[in-house]
Amino acid sequence: MTLPTTRLGRTGLTVSRLALGTMTFGLQTDEAVSFKILDKAAGAGINFLDTADVYPVGGTLETIGGTEEIIGRWLKSKGASGRSSFILATKAVGKVGPNAWDQGASRKHLLDAVDASLRRLQTDYVDLYQLHGDDRQTPLEESLEALDVIVRSGRARYVGVSNFLAYRLARALGKSDLHRLTRFISV
Repeated sequence: MTLPTTRLGRTGLTVSRLALGTMTFGLQTDEAVSFKILDKAAGAGINFLDTADVYPVGGTLETIGGTEEIIGRWLKSKGASGRSSFILATKAVGKVGPNAWDQGASRKHLLDAVDASLRRLQTDYVDLYQLHGDDRQTPLEESLEALDVIVRSGRARYVGVSNFLAYRLARALGKSDLHRLTRFISV
């Protein structure tokens, strides 16, 4: 089955118009059912998978990352073509550990968080890495520079945001352009 496709933001990347959100995988939805949902979505032509390091939603520090682990195992079960057949998006900013720096959009947290997500997802890159929220305690320049490092290192292809106020997004885009940093391509 072929679903309609669209461009992701102003990029040349083509994705299915529908993305599969996975925030319940690992708590409300066990791994076997999660695999069935992923199989059904893939069979229907959905090639865009969205997750976050804090998922499954409603969990604890012990369950955090469980959704990414499930997706990583599912992709691995698809063989050599598994990862290359899907556009994979994940997010960071939420609290993922006991330390004060285990959250937010600081350089330290974002660099640690992307590496942890890549381990759980069993891949060396994600297609879209997003700030899951606006960390107003961290200067935008610091977050943007960290995201630029992540893209330039090949750990992510594009960056985006979730749960940002419009004026903060506009400010971030302006700073990205001014400092020639990777700019957000999705909201």
